[in-house]
Amino acid sequence: MDIGAAMFFTDYSMFSVELAQALEARGFESMWAPEHSHIPLTRKTPFAGGGELPKQYYDVMDPFVTLAAAAAATKTIRLGTGVCLVIQRDTIQTAKLVASLDQVSGGRFLFGIGGGWNQDEMEDHGTVYATRFKKMREQVEAMKAIWTENKPEYHGELVDFPPMMTWPKPVQKPHPPVIVGGMFPHAARRALRYADGWIPHSRRPHYEDVTDFLPQFRQMAAEMGRDPASVPVTVWGVQPDYDRLRRYEEQGVSRGVVQLAPEPAETTLPILDRWAGLIRQLGA
Repeated sequence: MDIGAAMFFTDYSMFSVELAQALEARGFESMWAPEHSHIPLTRKTPFAGGGELPKQYYDVMDPFVTLAAAAAATKTIRLGTGVCLVIQRDTIQTAKLVASLDQVSGGRFLFGIGGGWNQDEMEDHGTVYATRFKKMREQVEAMKAIWTENKPEYHGELVDFPPMMTWPKPVQKPHPPVIVGGMFPHAARRALRYADGWIPHSRRPHYEDVTDFLPQFRQMAAEMGRDPASVPVTVWGVQPDYDRLRRYEEQGVSRGVVQLAPEPAETTLPILDRWAGLIRQLGA
């Protein structure tokens, strides 16, 4: 099982270049950057993690900028959006961003996506809350056409464009992995329908451990005609517990992602050093 790490990159956290280099040197497989364009002062929907919304949600930088900077300063670590709120972005421009980042990273990009939870935020972008997941599916289908065809076109209910020409195409073929974040069963079903992986959070108030759902996920894959190996599971928010990490591995989880606080290097590097020891143990 691979181990990645995520951080809300802000003007008070470690810089993405600095963190990516530190992770790469310590054997981490990937680095992930989340996004929120803004946080409206009104709130129709509660924070999924419960309690007050942490400050970094207001402060986070654009993930394509921070990951591009990290790509230029590293060689092997994979770089992912965790997650990109595609429903708040233009489909054609996002397809170009993904392909461009995959090019500048030499084929190391992981396209983590999600439909989001903040109704006010997405409505500021003109997204209709009730149809956000239909929009996300159509966006992914349209972007796949853009990445793989010389004269792509797409005609959906919410995303529609005539034949076009647009480059670059991604390095990874047919395209970077599209990995859907969210809870079981709905996000799992979306991942199986049109994506290349699923990212559930390790814990949420309504379940003790997300891996309790893995047998059902695999059954759902079989019913939808997907090989579960083609839709690997990335568990978000793993803890530094060797036995639990081994159990994840035994349960077929392909990757665990550590959620780091948006802190400076002097606070973060000792945490990474402890994780590096666990990574060496897992690889032994």
